[in-house]
Amino acid sequence: MTQKERYSYVLKWFSEHAPDAETELIYDNPYQLLVSVILSAQCTDKRVNLTTPAIFEKYPSPEVLSQASFDELFPYIKSISYPNNKTRHLIGMANMLVEEYNGKVPLTVEALMQLPGVGRKTANVITSVIDRQPNMAVDTHVFRVAARIGLTRNAKTPLAAEKQLIKNIPTGLIHKAHHWLILHGRYICIARKPKCEQCGLRPVCKYYQQMQRSAQMVKPESGNPEGIQASRTKLQEPNKIQILNPKPGVRNPKKYNIKIKTKN
Repeated sequence: MTQKERYSYVLKWFSEHAPDAETELIYDNPYQLLVSVILSAQCTDKRVNLTTPAIFEKYPSPEVLSQASFDELFPYIKSISYPNNKTRHLIGMANMLVEEYNGKVPLTVEALMQLPGVGRKTANVITSVIDRQPNMAVDTHVFRVAARIGLTRNAKTPLAAEKQLIKNIPTGLIHKAHHWLILHGRYICIARKPKCEQCGLRPVCKYYQQMQRSAQMVKPESGNPEGIQASRTKLQEPNKIQILNPKPGVRNPKKYNIKIKTKN
Protein backbone atom coordinates (compact mmCIF):
# COMPACT_ATOMS: atom_id res chain seq x y z
CA MET A 1 0.00 0.00 0.00
CA THR A 2 1.31 3.43 -0.92
CA GLN A 3 1.40 6.34 1.51
CA LYS A 4 -1.20 8.14 -0.60
CA GLU A 5 -3.56 5.17 -0.40
CA ARG A 6 -3.10 4.93 3.38
CA TYR A 7 -3.92 8.59 3.89
CA SER A 8 -6.93 8.31 1.61
CA TYR A 9 -8.32 5.35 3.56
CA VAL A 10 -7.74 6.96 6.97
CA LEU A 11 -9.27 10.32 6.04
CA LYS A 12 -12.28 8.70 4.40
CA TRP A 13 -12.85 6.45 7.42
CA PHE A 14 -12.70 9.33 9.89
CA SER A 15 -14.97 11.47 7.69
CA GLU A 16 -17.60 8.74 7.74
CA HIS A 17 -17.30 7.60 11.36
CA ALA A 18 -16.34 10.78 13.27
CA PRO A 19 -17.55 13.70 11.14
CA ASP A 20 -18.28 15.96 14.10
CA ALA A 21 -15.01 15.55 16.02
CA GLU A 22 -14.08 18.74 17.87
CA THR A 23 -12.34 20.00 20.98
CA GLU A 24 -14.01 19.00 24.22
CA LEU A 25 -12.89 22.07 26.11
CA ILE A 26 -15.90 24.23 26.96
CA TYR A 27 -15.58 27.85 25.84
CA ASP A 28 -17.64 30.71 24.42
CA ASN A 29 -15.00 32.90 22.78
CA PRO A 30 -11.30 32.94 21.81
CA TYR A 31 -10.25 34.36 25.16
CA GLN A 32 -11.92 31.53 27.05
CA LEU A 33 -10.43 28.90 24.75
CA LEU A 34 -6.97 30.38 25.22
CA VAL A 35 -7.33 30.28 28.99
CA SER A 36 -8.60 26.69 28.83
CA VAL A 37 -5.79 25.44 26.61
CA ILE A 38 -3.14 27.05 28.80
CA LEU A 39 -4.69 25.39 31.86
CA SER A 40 -4.91 22.02 30.10
CA ALA A 41 -1.15 21.42 30.07
CA GLN A 42 -0.57 18.08 31.82
CA CYS A 43 -4.22 18.13 32.87
CA THR A 44 -7.44 16.58 31.59
CA ASP A 45 -10.17 18.56 29.89
CA LYS A 46 -12.58 17.22 32.50
CA ARG A 47 -10.68 18.95 35.28
CA VAL A 48 -10.27 22.13 33.22
CA ASN A 49 -13.97 22.25 32.40
CA LEU A 50 -14.78 21.94 36.10
CA THR A 51 -12.41 24.80 36.93
CA THR A 52 -13.01 27.42 34.25
CA PRO A 53 -16.65 28.43 34.95
CA ALA A 54 -15.64 30.16 38.18
CA ILE A 55 -12.64 31.76 36.48
CA PHE A 56 -14.73 33.10 33.58
CA GLU A 57 -17.35 34.44 35.99
CA LYS A 58 -14.75 36.29 38.05
CA TYR A 59 -12.54 37.28 35.10
CA PRO A 60 -14.80 37.54 32.01
CA SER A 61 -12.28 39.37 29.84
CA PRO A 62 -8.54 39.92 29.40
CA GLU A 63 -8.95 43.42 30.80
CA VAL A 64 -10.35 42.11 34.07
CA LEU A 65 -7.88 39.22 34.30
CA SER A 66 -4.95 41.57 33.72
CA GLN A 67 -5.83 43.38 36.96
CA ALA A 68 -5.74 40.20 39.05
CA SER A 69 -2.95 39.56 41.50
CA PHE A 70 -1.30 36.17 41.94
CA ASP A 71 -2.94 35.65 45.33
CA GLU A 72 -6.38 36.50 43.91
CA LEU A 73 -6.21 34.16 40.91
CA PHE A 74 -4.33 31.23 42.44
CA PRO A 75 -7.27 29.83 44.51
CA TYR A 76 -9.26 29.36 41.30
CA ILE A 77 -6.43 27.35 39.71
CA LYS A 78 -4.96 25.42 42.64
CA SER A 79 -6.76 22.18 41.66
CA ILE A 80 -5.05 22.27 38.24
CA SER A 81 -1.59 20.81 37.68
CA TYR A 82 1.30 23.29 37.95
CA PRO A 83 -0.93 26.04 39.41
CA ASN A 84 1.90 28.43 40.24
CA ASN A 85 3.22 28.65 36.70
CA LYS A 86 -0.22 28.72 35.15
CA THR A 87 -1.37 31.53 37.43
CA ARG A 88 1.59 33.64 36.31
CA HIS A 89 1.07 32.68 32.67
CA LEU A 90 -2.59 33.67 32.66
CA ILE A 91 -1.94 37.06 34.24
CA GLY A 92 0.98 37.69 31.89
CA MET A 93 -1.06 36.57 28.89
CA ALA A 94 -3.94 38.89 29.81
CA ASN A 95 -1.60 41.86 30.27
CA MET A 96 0.00 41.28 26.89
CA LEU A 97 -3.38 40.99 25.17
CA VAL A 98 -4.46 44.30 26.67
CA GLU A 99 -1.21 46.15 26.03
CA GLU A 100 -0.42 44.90 22.53
CA TYR A 101 -3.65 43.55 21.01
CA ASN A 102 -6.37 45.79 22.45
CA GLY A 103 -7.73 42.87 24.46
CA LYS A 104 -8.21 40.64 21.41
CA VAL A 105 -6.68 37.20 20.89
CA PRO A 106 -4.38 37.30 17.84
CA LEU A 107 -4.98 34.57 15.30
CA THR A 108 -1.53 33.92 13.92
CA VAL A 109 0.78 31.24 15.25
CA GLU A 110 3.69 33.67 15.44
CA ALA A 111 1.81 36.26 17.51
CA LEU A 112 0.25 33.67 19.82
CA MET A 113 3.63 32.13 20.58
CA GLN A 114 4.76 35.46 22.05
CA LEU A 115 2.14 35.15 24.80
CA PRO A 116 3.16 33.68 28.18
CA GLY A 117 2.23 30.01 28.46
CA VAL A 118 1.70 29.55 24.72
CA GLY A 119 3.90 27.27 22.61
CA ARG A 120 3.58 26.09 19.03
CA LYS A 121 1.09 23.33 19.82
CA THR A 122 -1.20 25.66 21.76
CA ALA A 123 -1.00 28.28 19.01
CA ASN A 124 -1.92 25.65 16.43
CA VAL A 125 -4.91 24.59 18.54
CA ILE A 126 -6.22 28.16 18.86
CA THR A 127 -5.87 29.04 15.18
CA SER A 128 -7.28 25.75 13.90
CA VAL A 129 -10.25 25.68 16.29
CA ILE A 130 -11.21 29.36 16.16
CA ASP A 131 -10.30 30.21 12.58
CA ARG A 132 -10.08 26.74 10.97
CA GLN A 133 -6.59 27.53 9.76
CA PRO A 134 -4.69 24.55 8.29
CA ASN A 135 -2.48 24.12 11.35
CA MET A 136 -1.78 20.73 12.93
CA ALA A 137 -1.26 20.61 16.68
CA VAL A 138 0.84 17.56 17.51
CA ASP A 139 0.68 16.28 21.07
CA THR A 140 1.67 12.84 22.36
CA HIS A 141 -1.58 11.28 21.11
CA VAL A 142 -1.27 12.65 17.59
CA PHE A 143 2.42 11.77 17.49
CA ARG A 144 1.77 8.18 18.61
CA VAL A 145 -1.27 7.48 16.44
CA ALA A 146 0.26 8.93 13.28
CA ALA A 147 3.39 6.80 13.76
CA ARG A 148 1.49 3.62 14.58
CA ILE A 149 -0.81 3.86 11.59
CA GLY A 150 2.05 4.80 9.31
CA LEU A 151 1.01 8.35 8.47
CA THR A 152 4.42 9.57 9.60
CA ARG A 153 7.77 7.94 8.98
CA ASN A 154 10.77 8.29 11.28
CA ALA A 155 9.45 11.55 12.73
CA LYS A 156 11.63 12.24 15.76
CA THR A 157 9.96 15.47 16.94
CA PRO A 158 6.45 16.97 17.02
CA LEU A 159 7.51 19.50 14.38
CA ALA A 160 8.71 16.76 12.05
CA ALA A 161 5.42 14.91 12.47
CA GLU A 162 3.48 18.13 11.95
CA LYS A 163 5.25 18.81 8.64
CA GLN A 164 4.59 15.30 7.33
CA LEU A 165 0.92 15.41 8.26
CA ILE A 166 0.36 18.85 6.73
CA LYS A 167 2.11 17.74 3.55
CA ASN A 168 -0.19 14.75 3.06
CA ILE A 169 -3.56 15.92 4.40
CA PRO A 170 -5.76 18.15 2.18
CA THR A 171 -5.72 21.73 3.41
CA GLY A 172 -9.45 21.80 4.08
CA LEU A 173 -9.25 18.81 6.44
CA ILE A 174 -6.16 19.68 8.49
CA HIS A 175 -8.07 21.56 11.21
CA LYS A 176 -10.35 18.56 11.70
CA ALA A 177 -7.70 15.86 11.27
CA HIS A 178 -6.08 17.03 14.51
CA HIS A 179 -9.25 16.17 16.42
CA TRP A 180 -9.60 12.83 14.64
CA LEU A 181 -6.10 11.74 15.59
CA ILE A 182 -6.10 13.07 19.13
CA LEU A 183 -9.48 11.55 20.03
CA HIS A 184 -8.55 8.26 18.39
CA GLY A 185 -5.43 8.24 20.52
CA ARG A 186 -7.32 8.95 23.73
CA TYR A 187 -10.08 6.42 23.34
CA ILE A 188 -9.03 3.73 20.86
CA CYS A 189 -5.31 3.76 20.04
CA ILE A 190 -4.31 4.30 23.66
CA ALA A 191 -0.67 4.20 24.66
CA ARG A 192 -0.24 1.04 26.73
CA LYS A 193 -2.86 -1.26 25.27
CA PRO A 194 -4.48 -0.07 22.04
CA LYS A 195 -8.00 -1.33 21.44
CA CYS A 196 -7.26 -2.76 18.01
CA GLU A 197 -10.36 -4.96 18.07
CA GLN A 198 -12.48 -1.76 18.08
CA CYS A 199 -10.49 0.06 15.41
CA GLY A 200 -11.71 0.41 11.85
CA LEU A 201 -8.24 1.39 10.63
CA ARG A 202 -6.83 -2.13 10.98
CA PRO A 203 -6.63 -2.75 7.22
CA VAL A 204 -4.09 0.06 6.77
CA CYS A 205 -2.44 0.22 10.21
CA LYS A 206 1.23 -0.70 10.23
CA TYR A 207 1.20 -1.36 13.97
CA TYR A 208 -1.70 -3.81 13.67
CA GLN A 209 -0.05 -5.59 10.77
CA GLN A 210 3.13 -5.94 12.79
CA MET A 211 1.12 -7.28 15.71
CA GLN A 212 -0.52 -9.86 13.46
CA ARG A 213 2.83 -11.06 12.15
CA SER A 214 4.13 -11.42 15.69
CA ALA A 215 1.02 -13.33 16.74
CA GLN A 216 1.69 -15.92 14.07
CA MET A 217 4.95 -16.70 15.82
CA VAL A 218 3.40 -17.28 19.24
CA LYS A 219 2.77 -21.00 18.59
CA PRO A 220 6.17 -22.40 17.59
CA GLU A 221 6.53 -25.86 16.16
CA SER A 222 7.89 -28.59 18.43
CA GLY A 223 11.64 -28.30 18.83
CA ASN A 224 11.76 -24.85 17.28
CA PRO A 225 13.61 -22.64 19.77
CA GLU A 226 13.59 -19.73 17.31
CA GLY A 227 9.81 -19.71 17.38
CA ILE A 228 9.82 -19.73 21.17
CA GLN A 229 12.20 -16.81 21.22
CA ALA A 230 10.11 -14.91 18.68
CA SER A 231 6.99 -15.37 20.80
CA ARG A 232 8.69 -13.44 23.57
CA THR A 233 9.56 -10.52 21.32
CA LYS A 234 7.58 -7.36 22.04
CA LEU A 235 6.25 -5.08 19.34
CA GLN A 236 8.39 -2.11 18.60
CA GLU A 237 6.58 1.05 19.63
CA PRO A 238 6.87 4.35 17.75
CA ASN A 239 9.41 6.85 19.05
CA LYS A 240 8.34 8.30 22.37
CA ILE A 241 8.71 12.03 22.91
CA GLN A 242 8.22 14.56 25.66
CA ILE A 243 5.92 17.46 24.86
CA LEU A 244 6.86 20.59 26.74
CA ASN A 245 4.10 22.80 25.34
CA PRO A 246 0.67 22.86 27.00
CA LYS A 247 -1.54 20.08 25.74
CA PRO A 248 -5.25 19.51 26.24
CA GLY A 249 -6.53 16.17 27.48
CA VAL A 250 -10.02 14.75 27.17
CA ARG A 251 -11.84 12.17 29.24
CA ASN A 252 -15.30 12.15 27.71
CA PRO A 253 -15.66 9.30 25.21
CA LYS A 254 -19.32 10.10 24.53
CA LYS A 255 -18.31 12.77 22.01
CA TYR A 256 -16.10 10.36 20.11
CA ASN A 257 -18.60 7.69 19.15
CA ILE A 258 -17.07 5.52 16.46
CA LYS A 259 -19.32 3.16 14.60
CA ILE A 260 -17.43 0.19 13.24
CA LYS A 261 -18.91 -1.56 10.24
CA THR A 262 -18.33 -5.28 9.95
CA LYS A 263 -19.09 -7.64 7.09
CA ASN A 264 -21.67 -10.34 7.68
